[in-house]
Amino acid sequence: MVRDTLIDTMSHLPTHLRRSLTWDHGAETASHAAFTIATDIPAYFCDPHSPRQRGSNENTNGLLRQYFPNGTDLTVHNREHLDAVAVHVNGRPRTTLGWDTPAERLAKLLTDAG
Repeated sequence: MVRDTLIDTMSHLPTHLRRSLTWDHGAETASHAAFTIATDIPAYFCDPHSPRQRGSNENTNGLLRQYFPNGTDLTVHNREHLDAVAVHVNGRPRTTLGWDTPAERLAKLLTDAG
């Protein structure tokens, strides 16, 4: 379940990276209140039909669709495959990050926190 995976993932991040989470209005976010209770992280929602409010997320969705077409049941993929795709996608430089990769930026945030 998305909620349980996010709870686990967020618990491994330093406090300064766990201030809030912005979700869209998909069915996978229906248990947002339980997420907030479990993590003390408020969940916010973009306006319906406003992808411009989530530009980086929409871009990442497009990259992920190169591996998983829209509507793909991700439960048929094992954790190793999903992790390998995440490493590949997060290793691609992004214009919005000054051509750094998301992995590089996260590593810097984690290093600066220590």
